[in-house]
Amino acid sequence: MILDASVLVAHLDGGDAHHERAVNLLLEAVQEEFRASPITLAEVLTGPARTGALDRARAALAAIGVRSTGMDDDAPEKLAVIRAATGLKMPDCCVVLAAEEEASELATFDDRLAAAARVRGIQVRN
Repeated sequence: MILDASVLVAHLDGGDAHHERAVNLLLEAVQEEFRASPITLAEVLTGPARTGALDRARAALAAIGVRSTGMDDDAPEKLAVIRAATGLKMPDCCVVLAAEEEASELATFDDRLAAAARVRGIQVRN
């Protein structure tokens, strides 16, 4: 399962409005392999990096088994096509590309991202 930043941030932040929702989503999918694009992981780790909690956040991601997806040499072209077709911001395009490349379900709480992913034939859990 490809995880969007909205799910990972909510999981890491007990005060996030979607925290319980994220925890439940991840528990329901505990048998699946959790992956995220490098850009998504950078987004998720930016806040903890600002507050000196980077090691704790990285350990929390590792504890649930989140691994980074790779990006092929043709990723720039694929991302450009996704962005042109969807109008999504580049980080969200990276999530869509990761789900397409991994032929994987996508977990997100972002309605716009979910809608664009569904149009592209990606199964979405939110």
